[in-house]
Amino acid sequence: FGSLYAMLAVSFVIIYKSSKVISFAQPALMLAGATLVSYLAGPVGFYLAVPLAAVAMAAVGLGVERAAIRPMIGRPVFVIAILTLGLDVVIRVVVNVFIGANVRQVGDPWGLATVDVLGLTVQQRYIAMILVLIVVVAALFAFFRYSRWGLAMRAASLDQETALVQGVSVGGVMALSWAMAGGLAAVAGAFVGTGGGVDQSTWVIALKALPAIIIGGLDSIEGAVVG
Repeated sequence: FGSLYAMLAVSFVIIYKSSKVISFAQPALMLAGATLVSYLAGPVGFYLAVPLAAVAMAAVGLGVERAAIRPMIGRPVFVIAILTLGLDVVIRVVVNVFIGANVRQVGDPWGLATVDVLGLTVQQRYIAMILVLIVVVAALFAFFRYSRWGLAMRAASLDQETALVQGVSVGGVMALSWAMAGGLAAVAGAFVGTGGGVDQSTWVIALKALPAIIIGGLDSIEGAVVG
C-alpha cells in the first residue's frame, strides 16, 4: 500500500513543482479514473482500460487547468488551493452519479491470487503496484532530468518570473503538470479498486498521501516516495 500512496503523493508533487499549489482535486481525479476503469474493463479488459483512463484523466486535468486554474494566475496560492477544494467537490458529485450506491469492480486480473516470495505469501496485485511505481518514478526522474519540458518544469518551480524571462512557457508547464497528475491519479485509482472495488467513499484514500509529501518535501518526487 505504500507504493500506492507513493503514486498518489507523486501526483500531488507534480502540480506543486510547477505552481506551488497543493491540488486538493487529486482525490476526485483518482476516483474518476477508477470509475472510468470500472466501465472500460468489461469491454476492453483491465490492461487496456487503465491507460485509456489515464489518458482521459490527463485530458480532464488539462481542462481543469485551462478553465479554472489558468484564470487564477497571480492570485494568492491560498486562494487557488481553496479553488481546488471546490473542484474536488464538483468532480466527485458528478462521478458519484456514475458510481451509484453499489461497489463497482475494476476488473483487475489478479483478484486475491498470491505468490510465494522468499517464503512470504504476497498478493499478485501488490507486486504489480510496486513494479508500476518503480516504472513511473524512473520515467518521471528521466523526464525531469533530461527532457526539455522536464527542465522547463523544474525552472518554473524555482522561479516563475525568471523562467518566463528565459523563454519558458509557464502556462504550458502548468497545463502539462495537471495533465500528468491527472493521468497518474487515474493509474493509482485503478490499483485502489483492485481487490475491493470502488465506491463513493474511495476518494478518502488519496488524502492519506498528503503526510507523505509533507515528510518527503512538497517539491521532491523522490522524497514523496520515501515519505
